[in-house]
Amino acid sequence: MSPTRRKLTTIFCADVQDYSRLMGKDEEGTLAALKRSRDAMARLIEAREGRVVNTWGDGVIAEFPSVVEAVRAAIDVQNELAGLNAERHGEARMDYRIGLNLGDVIADGDDLYGDGVNIAARLQASAPAGGIVISSTVYDQVRNKLAVGFEFLGALTVKNIDGGVPSYVVQIGMAEGTVSQKGGSGRGRPGALSDRGTPAADTGAGRATIVERTAADRRLFGVLAVAAAAVVAVNLLSWDGTFWGRWPLFALALIGVLRCLWTSTRLDRGLALLGAAGFAVLAVNLLSWEGRFWAVWPLLGIAVVAGIRWVTRRPGR
Repeated sequence: MSPTRRKLTTIFCADVQDYSRLMGKDEEGTLAALKRSRDAMARLIEAREGRVVNTWGDGVIAEFPSVVEAVRAAIDVQNELAGLNAERHGEARMDYRIGLNLGDVIADGDDLYGDGVNIAARLQASAPAGGIVISSTVYDQVRNKLAVGFEFLGALTVKNIDGGVPSYVVQIGMAEGTVSQKGGSGRGRPGALSDRGTPAADTGAGRATIVERTAADRRLFGVLAVAAAAVVAVNLLSWDGTFWGRWPLFALALIGVLRCLWTSTRLDRGLALLGAAGFAVLAVNLLSWEGRFWAVWPLLGIAVVAGIRWVTRRPGR
């Protein structure tokens, strides 16, 4: 019997959306489609140097030594399966959901166990039909290496994981803009993403749609900047010796800070929010200065709570 050992790996977890319903309507047709999709998935996983760890029912677990190749394989899989779905219409479609996580696992022979696998399964369960959801550990490794977009979902609740797992949807699509549209004769080519991480020319099987999450942030901060400029202009044009614009400017700055904290995956959200509260208290004291630094007591309380949060948080967070 092989001894157990720990290792860091990228876990790929996939299953079929509404598999029980499909089996209830057409067992033989569903099993035939499942075999075709599983054969295609195994081939594409192997092409990206991955290994199928286990299969059960409609589920597949695989692992990859490379995080980037794991995401590429997931995109390849969804693109090829979208082409296979061109042969199945309406409620007969077989759409897979895929979750990816980079984490520490226990290897026992060819099998993998541990929170790293459980997180991948939870991400897969949260993915839309035909979609891919990744953990923040995967996102941190691939966000500057692949020409696809990512949409932050927030922290998914996972058993035994304090604070949840920050997750992202990988924004992929067909030429028509969704994973589930029909494919053409070029389906199944792993070149849906080139080796350099850029979308290949339209192959008919589908291509990655670049949807940058940062565009929404740029729009928000642009709106905040215009609003701030308008407040300053109105204050100056109606000047009566009072700079009343400091309060709306403070509110706009606080909105920007909270937005950054909400979308960040690199900060402990509890500590970050306490930091924002401290900033707000200090700013209010200074903006309403009357010769007394009363903020010292609320700041002390916030510092104590932050210290407790720091020493009681889980390692690695």
